[in-house]
Amino acid sequence: MSSGALSGALPGGGLPSVADTLPLQVGMVLVCVALAGWVLAVWLLLRQPRVPTSPPDDYLKPVSPADLPVDPLPACAVVLDGLGAIVQVNEEAASQFGETVGAILRHPAARSALSAALRVPAPSGTAEGNSRGDLPPVCSTTFTLDVPVPRTLHLMLRRLPGGKGQDKRVLVVLNDHSEARAADRTRTDFVAHASHELRTPLASLSGFIDALQGAAGENPVMRQQFLDIMRQQSERLKRLIDRLLYLSRVQAHEHQRPRDLVDVADLMAVVLGEVAPRFEREGRTLTLEVEDDLMVRADEDEMVQVLLNLIENALRYGAKEDEPLTITLSARRAVIPDDRWPADGGVILGIEDNGCGMEAHHLPRLTERFYRVGAPTDGAGQGTGLGLSIVRHILDRHGGRLRIASAPGKGTTCLVWLPAAGTALAVSLVE
Repeated sequence: MSSGALSGALPGGGLPSVADTLPLQVGMVLVCVALAGWVLAVWLLLRQPRVPTSPPDDYLKPVSPADLPVDPLPACAVVLDGLGAIVQVNEEAASQFGETVGAILRHPAARSALSAALRVPAPSGTAEGNSRGDLPPVCSTTFTLDVPVPRTLHLMLRRLPGGKGQDKRVLVVLNDHSEARAADRTRTDFVAHASHELRTPLASLSGFIDALQGAAGENPVMRQQFLDIMRQQSERLKRLIDRLLYLSRVQAHEHQRPRDLVDVADLMAVVLGEVAPRFEREGRTLTLEVEDDLMVRADEDEMVQVLLNLIENALRYGAKEDEPLTITLSARRAVIPDDRWPADGGVILGIEDNGCGMEAHHLPRLTERFYRVGAPTDGAGQGTGLGLSIVRHILDRHGGRLRIASAPGKGTTCLVWLPAAGTALAVSLVE
């Protein structure tokens, strides 16, 4: 083919050149790159955490008492308003502290911690990575209440979000450290008091052992006499240790109110079964006077111990020479009004005897540890001096009262007042 023919064919319909297709290809590549970059940017944006610039509206709105589920909390929780008045008390706090919740929260240390908690600003929502904002700090305090029984309490207070002025809310968590402090007091009291009481029987035992190792051990009559005295001293030592251990157990949970309902008639039946053998001796009479339908919230075993101790004292120290001893065990409702007892009624248990009685100056000291009025009148061994101290601590735990009246030659009357069932765990929400 000639050169003229070739040159004529190109302009008329031949294939396009490389220079003509290059701009189209470059444009398609640029579009793909831009699309991929946009997809990558959107993906990275979605991966980033969202940090709010302000807390949620429902977090900062005023908190209603109905919005605070404090009952399920496994702790003693109380909610207070901006004036320190009680708004809510959960079931755990009501059962453990009862009517003393108000007294606890009125303590100066508790009021000071409440003021500090109320001064804390409302929580903000600027905490990084925390959509609910920073929690306010916890204000805590520890103090001891001496009435009605010594209790060491640790309170933790934290302001709740929302609310202004009186509408502020503060959550209070109460922890009772009384048991640990009671254990410390028990160890101290044992060193201070029990060591002196234990020294007497131990010295007696040591002396008779030395005597038996000498010439007295070869004399059958003296040996038997000394062994009998040693047996009495060892029994006294055992009773003393048992009483000390029982007293320490009572003090360990003295701050915990009993929750069981006890029928007084059943309680008296148990006591009668325990003391009946003691009245088989001639010259002793026990009478019983119990009203119907008397219920108390109490620990039955501890109340049996109270009545047994009082009856034991009447038998041990009340008997007169050549005159029968009569002891009356009674239970009745408290008469209202009566200045000797609280105004909310209650139940009175009484132990009255016609024995020799005692002088008035002994009465204020009868519940002191190791205090004894005199020698036993029934020929029994010397008491430990802890019986009425145990009675006092048990009644303190029950929120009860003890009144003792006596006069020489006119017998002794011991009255125990106990709250009626349903009043021991009542909680007043009125400050």
